[in-house]
Amino acid sequence: MKFSLKRYNLFMRRLVVLIIVLVALLGLFDIGQIYLPHLLSLSSKQTLSQPVKIVTEESVTIQDVKQVGPSVVTIIEQAPPQQDQQQSFDMGPFGGMFGFTQPQDNSQQDQPQSIGSGFIVSSDGMIVTNKHVVSDALGTYQVITASDKKYDVKKIYRDPLNDIAILKIDPGQNIGDSLKPVTLGDSTNLQVGQFVVAIGTALGEFRNTVTTGVISGLGRGIQAGDSFQGFVEQLDNVIQTSAPINPGNSGGPLVDSRGSVIGVNTAVAQSGQNIGFALPINVIKDSFNNFNQTGQFNRPYLGVAYKFIPKQMAVLNDIAEGAYVQSVVKGSPAESAGVKGGDVIVKIDGQTIDEKNNSLAAIIAKKKVGDNIALTIWRDGSTQDIHATLSSAPNQ
Repeated sequence: MKFSLKRYNLFMRRLVVLIIVLVALLGLFDIGQIYLPHLLSLSSKQTLSQPVKIVTEESVTIQDVKQVGPSVVTIIEQAPPQQDQQQSFDMGPFGGMFGFTQPQDNSQQDQPQSIGSGFIVSSDGMIVTNKHVVSDALGTYQVITASDKKYDVKKIYRDPLNDIAILKIDPGQNIGDSLKPVTLGDSTNLQVGQFVVAIGTALGEFRNTVTTGVISGLGRGIQAGDSFQGFVEQLDNVIQTSAPINPGNSGGPLVDSRGSVIGVNTAVAQSGQNIGFALPINVIKDSFNNFNQTGQFNRPYLGVAYKFIPKQMAVLNDIAEGAYVQSVVKGSPAESAGVKGGDVIVKIDGQTIDEKNNSLAAIIAKKKVGDNIALTIWRDGSTQDIHATLSSAPNQ
């Protein structure tokens, strides 16, 4: 084997480079051993010195109240003069589930007749509440803000198909006072178990009362029909909550953990504890958008009060599954078409009615004023098709 000077020189250069790298690495290791504990100590001290925010149910509730509380109002109706004043608790037009009437004293004619809640949605004086809170078309209403300022209600716009009303007040009525609107959330992706806060005037006396709970159920349907009041459709897809909703809380906001309004407190079940209902805020947003575009609630209207009959109940009672018509509004499209109390509406334009996705109210809501629809109804053991032309729902 021949000795190559060239190969020897190359080998030596590589060896020198390797030794330099190893020395450098060992030096860094020694430096690291000396200074690393000190660096970690400084980092730990800096981290501990920074404030840590711990989110609890209590802190969320307090933040919600601070953010939304100033926008919650109390709505009162002045009692008309020279009327019989009797102590009563009027739960409104929803079958004993809603509303509040304050006990009256015969000696005080000017006391409020009824009390509810609402919340500010625009700084120019637009307020959302339940329609049943302001159901008296001849009544005179006032709004009391969280800052204890009183405003006369100038105009009331009532949604004929939902338990929603928009009140208009003049923000200039109280000089120096400012109206703070709420932040409207999104009720599309609500989850059962989600934490919520309800705010309102409990029992018509305790303003800005706060209760907490969770969303107990979604997609509930509650009957909201009264042919004498003019709103006779089913309230579908409402939110069930365990947050106590007392009489007088109706119309107040249901708030999520971010301080956004996700519903309007609407009902409380008398037969159970901590079972309340709220209209999803997207329903209110749709109604509000409709109102802003037309200046009124222009909705297609059939005019029946109904209750859904599920399959099991239909079999037991030997009737068809569908929307059981409890009453028909006089002069409505349903009456003109020949719909009668006791009929079961099975289909609309060939679309089968069910309790969740295709309720009667949901199908009608997708139609337009003036549409001619085909109703498949079950009556006296047989089905037949009749036609009805939808009109614009009467504003109450």
